[in-house]
Formats: sequence, C-alpha cells, structure tokens
Amino acid sequence: MKKIIVIGGGAAGIMAAIVAAQNGAPVTLLEKTNRLGRKLSITGKGRCNLTNTADVAEVVKNIQGNGKFLFSALESFSPVDTVNFFESLGVKTKVERGGRIFPESDDAHEVIDALERKLALLNVEVKTNSPVTEILAEHHKISGVLVDGKKIFADAVILATGGASYPATGSTGDGFKFARRLGHTVTEILPALVPLETEETLDLQGLSLKNVRVKLLADGKSVAEQFGEMLFTHFGVSGPIILTLSRQAAQLLHAGKFVELEINLKPALSPEVLDARILRDFDKFKRKAIKNALIELLPAKLIPVVLDAAFIDENKRVDEITVIERRRLLESLRGLILTVTKTRPIDEAIVTAGGVDVKEIDPKTMRSKVVENLFVVGEVLDIDGFTGGFNLQAAWSTGFVAGTAAAQ
Repeated sequence: MKKIIVIGGGAAGIMAAIVAAQNGAPVTLLEKTNRLGRKLSITGKGRCNLTNTADVAEVVKNIQGNGKFLFSALESFSPVDTVNFFESLGVKTKVERGGRIFPESDDAHEVIDALERKLALLNVEVKTNSPVTEILAEHHKISGVLVDGKKIFADAVILATGGASYPATGSTGDGFKFARRLGHTVTEILPALVPLETEETLDLQGLSLKNVRVKLLADGKSVAEQFGEMLFTHFGVSGPIILTLSRQAAQLLHAGKFVELEINLKPALSPEVLDARILRDFDKFKRKAIKNALIELLPAKLIPVVLDAAFIDENKRVDEITVIERRRLLESLRGLILTVTKTRPIDEAIVTAGGVDVKEIDPKTMRSKVVENLFVVGEVLDIDGFTGGFNLQAAWSTGFVAGTAAAQ
C-alpha cells in the first residue's frame, strides 16, 4: 500500500489525509506549526464558514481565479457532501445570509476538534512542529521529504501548505518554493480579498456605508462594480464589496494602471429623483449653511467630504447655492472618487491570488503533470474565490480528490 505524506495541516491537507486513510493508505500529516487548523480557526471571524448552499455551477462562478478548473473536484465533493461529511463527524450546521453555512456552535474549534478526532480514528500519523525543507524527487518521481535534515520516504506527497496570506497561521509561501524547485510554474502571487489604501486622507475611520455601488476604474474606464456594504479605515477602505473588488485592483496596480474607486452613495435614486430630493432639502433648510442642510441625506462625517469633492464651501448658505454647484453636489453624491495607491500587505489578505499553474495539474485528481505522484491542493493552486465559504469549499474538494487518487 502506498505510503502518503501530506504537507500542511490546514483544511485541504486534513481532508486529503482523512480521505487517503479511509482508502486504506498509511498517511503521515506534517504541520510546521504547533497545531493543526490554525487558519481554519480564524475563518468566518472565528466561526468557520464551512461552505455555501450554492450548487456546483454557482460555486464555480464565485471562484474568480480559475473557477472552471474546479468543476470536476466539486462534482466529486460538493457543498452538500461537505455538510454531510461534517454532520457525520457530529458537527451540526446552519445556513445564514448569502447561503453561508456555519457550525451551529459558531465555533471554529469544534470543527478542528472533530477533524482531529477523525484523523486519530483513522490512525493518521500527525506530526506538528515538523517543517518540511524539501520535497525529494528522482527522475521526476516523488521519493520523500526532508524534515530537520532527515529524509522521510513516501510513495506520494500531497502539497497543502496554503498561500502567502496570514503567515502567522503557517502559510508563508513554502509551497510555491517547493513547486518551483520541482519544475512547476507558479503564477504571480498577489493579495486577494484585501483592504485597499487610498491617496485621499479622509477623516472617516469607522464609517460603514450600506447599499452603495462602487465601480473599479482603470485609467478612467469602469472594469467592475459591486453593490453592498463598505467601510472606511484609517488607511483607506475595506468591507465586503471592497474585498470583492480587491483582486482585480491588485492585478491592475501590478500592471501599472491608474486605479480609482467611484462610489455612488445613492444608487437607488435616479439623477432626477436625487436632484428633486436635494431641492426639497434645500427648501426645508434654505436659511442654514449647506453642511447642515444635508443631515437627512448623508452621515454627518461624510458631509464635508462630499462638499469638498463638489468644491462647495460648507459654510455657504443654502439659498446662495448656484445651479452649477447643485449639479456638482449631485455628481459627487453619485460618483465620489477615491484614488487607490496600493493594497494592504499580502499578510493581511484573506486569500492569495496566484499559485501553481492549474494547466500543470490534472483537475480530476489534483495530480501533477510535471512530477509523478505529487498532488497539489488548496490555496497553493492558482485558485481563489469570493467570501462566503467558497475558498474553504475549494479546499475540501481538492483535498478529497487528491486523497482518493493518491491512495489508489
């Protein structure tokens, strides 16, 4: 029976180890930190967003980086299979907004504990504090790994070391280095699902906006847009829709494009309806300063920012505002511009964009086409998705098919 080594004790690695052991293979799981599932413990703000109720086609749509590559793996191990798997481990689940599936307990540690019990039940040899320094191959065929200068023999190796985000969890990009040394192509590594820094220093830290529309502009042209919630920070912007746009922003910045965000603060109102609303407020507060006439339209902290963008003196009386100034105010409300200078560092990103080129991996088995008996799973691959359980589902699915194939 094949001796299998899994490198990395995250979601994909644990799943691969469990499935390989269920298929009768002797498995050793090597984790560089002192415990398994470190990144799992912080996903979903510590609640562990296991997967999503979306069907396979919808999951693929939500994997913005090479989602189609995952079709076969998701058919083999779907979100329904994920829920059934965890229910079989005693982890009851619940569904929340956007189809997100969490453990009923809202505790990621319950998930990790259940996985560790399953590993023990299957006699998987788990070695923590065991950083791999090299994957060994002879004549393009796996022979083992090096740990603390000692060779551990293996018939197959499953590479599951994660990406380069959240390095404190052990994801420090080791897998990219191993893959390159073995002859694999690793695409450009960039942060994804990450806050953005802006040129404008606005006194808006902590302000959350709901139901806004944000367009991502590259050299003045709209390339993507999102509707929903965003958050202002001390360095720029964050929040769900900003994180969703951040992967493209990172790629555009890397390509040397001039990147901006255009925020429509009132997307539910047409220009005509919004103008009529402004006129009503002007009539109501006609003897007040303009900064006090927008209190029913905007959060107080946002008023001076919008007026500044419209080149209107905030102390100017409403009945002195010209038609041209009102038009500029309307334009600012529907298109507040922020200049994106960079993303936050990759160690603050939720996931990593880029990784082992999926063209060099068999999508049905996660088997390497470059090195015999090497399997690559999870975030080491050039795949990444939106928030909502899609990245974890990719980890479960790729781990499942790799564990199955490696044991055969």
